[in-house]
Amino acid sequence: MDIGSLSKQLNLNEKELRQKVAEAGISLSPRARKVDNYLARQIMDALKAKPQQPATPKEAIKIPLPPFIKVKDYTELLKLPIATVIKTLLQNGVMANINEEIDYDTAAIVAQELGFEVGEKQNAETLELGANSLNEILKREDPKNLKPRPPIVAVMGHVDHGKTSLLDYIRKTNVVSGEAGAITQHIGAYQVKKNGKPITFMDTPGHEAFSEMRARGANVTDIIVLVVAADDGVKPQTIEVINRARFTNTPIIVAINKIDKENANLLRVKQELAENDVLTEDWGGKTIAVPISAKTGQGIDDLLEMILLAAEIENLRANPSGTTLGTVIEAHLSKGKGPIATVLIQNGTLKVGDIVAIGAAYGRVRTLEDDRGKKIKDALPSSPVLISGISEVPQVGDILREMPNLEEAKNSAFQIQRKERTRRITRSQHIKGDTESKTLNLIIKTDVLGSLEAIKQSLEKLKNDEVKINVISEGAGEITENDINLAATSHSIIIGFNTKPNAKAINLAKQQGVTIDLYDIIYELIEDVTTAVVKMLSPELVRTSFGKAKILKIFMTEKGRMIIGGRVSDGMIKKAGKIGISRAGQEIGTGEILELQQSKIEVKEVGQGDEFGMKIKTAVKLEEKDVLESYEEKLKAKNLSDKSFDAGKTAQNQ
Repeated sequence: MDIGSLSKQLNLNEKELRQKVAEAGISLSPRARKVDNYLARQIMDALKAKPQQPATPKEAIKIPLPPFIKVKDYTELLKLPIATVIKTLLQNGVMANINEEIDYDTAAIVAQELGFEVGEKQNAETLELGANSLNEILKREDPKNLKPRPPIVAVMGHVDHGKTSLLDYIRKTNVVSGEAGAITQHIGAYQVKKNGKPITFMDTPGHEAFSEMRARGANVTDIIVLVVAADDGVKPQTIEVINRARFTNTPIIVAINKIDKENANLLRVKQELAENDVLTEDWGGKTIAVPISAKTGQGIDDLLEMILLAAEIENLRANPSGTTLGTVIEAHLSKGKGPIATVLIQNGTLKVGDIVAIGAAYGRVRTLEDDRGKKIKDALPSSPVLISGISEVPQVGDILREMPNLEEAKNSAFQIQRKERTRRITRSQHIKGDTESKTLNLIIKTDVLGSLEAIKQSLEKLKNDEVKINVISEGAGEITENDINLAATSHSIIIGFNTKPNAKAINLAKQQGVTIDLYDIIYELIEDVTTAVVKMLSPELVRTSFGKAKILKIFMTEKGRMIIGGRVSDGMIKKAGKIGISRAGQEIGTGEILELQQSKIEVKEVGQGDEFGMKIKTAVKLEEKDVLESYEEKLKAKNLSDKSFDAGKTAQNQ
């Protein structure tokens, strides 16, 4: 909107308009001839009553909005003329006809501008379950129906410290015969009994499954058994597990393995654990530490006893007859069974014939198999079970829930498919740093503090001497107008993880030109930050050598040019590129090949062992026995270490 039109609507001349805008504390450039719709609306709101809108009750009506809604249905929900809604959409930069869909964020902004209060609709079709799903469902369960359930235990630790050997001994089956530096190729869950009480163990392949589960908001572990080798001590992955346990408030039991080895040192292990804020009971702390040998079985009975004790303290409960809920820990396509998934049941009882939705998949459970491959009719809480009969392969970390009928299950899966498709289409990297100062300023908002700590730890791994990452502000909760104002003044990018900006913040961000990037997968967030950091790194000059030759004879010398004869001693000599000149092992200058001949015929390259004639342009006076090196130089973008790109996946463990 131009300034003239705006001043006419407000019955002011331009000078009066600019004066009143300044008095209202609104920033408007003295040279500005036009303003965008957002700024125009802010000025109109500040200088007079809002433009005439359809009458609404004195108290704003609160309406629930689904994740997606057609404009036609939206106008019916608001009970407003279609023209009014489409006009308001246009004013917010959204061009949509009555048959097109808009997302929740867009619908919420427009509704609030039209005087409504909004909330996100939560129902069986749109409910997305995540890390706190079990707690939320248990809150709705009758306490009288809650019964003790087996603990779900994750065995984690540094590679080669004996995770797989421990599980093998406990199960008395040789699932994987020795790690020998390799990572277990799949994730499984197994149930064993101690004193008649079941314990469910999870085997994690290099922590990748937990990366995916945490990325999608799932957290199924009740207790972590941290395996530390008595002869090796605390290592980087050991610390990652400690951090994961701390951020998810998961109890740790330390299994100090390989105590049968001659160089085992329990004191050293406990000291290193203490240095990482893990105090064992004999060091005055609360962490249980059990010396074991996965090879001989020494101490493993004690370990199982301690797991049952910790489970009793945690008072783990579920309702076997309540709402069925589970988490996918492994999924793939089977030739004979189609899409199958390994699911840990967390509440309720899953039965053959039940209709389920699992992320973007749905179906009627055709078969159930326990961890031994035996077909069963139902699976109780904390049971690992392999299911078939679903429409497609779900993702690790997807939540299984029982649905009343196939139609609702299909609709639920469709909603999630659509959200995932929209996320892929709309996801683009907006994170950019200041290439001149080589700084990247970030404001980070997350759903919970645990996610915030995980992200910050991953960003620590991206630190380097050239580019500076500044976290200007951080916190848990929605993105607010204060965050937008801070980002505008500090030239920061706002990153939101599993959280959203409120409607006023979205409007203000558009007006102030502040970038907000929203994520629900940590490793995508870290990859985008990494890419932004890499783009700010100064490119390096990379020299690629093709080969070397020895000068045999000097035929002609003139100013800046020489004709010489030589033989290729290594690789090849190429006419393209540059020539390095060395004498007595020291490079003394460079040159450029003007002509390259072999048997008096011009060629582009000469191979090893062949003689050649060369006309070379150089400031160096060449001598016989000098060595010529054929090479090229290219500018190449610097890369951070691979560990930096893996930082996000590692973060999910925390």
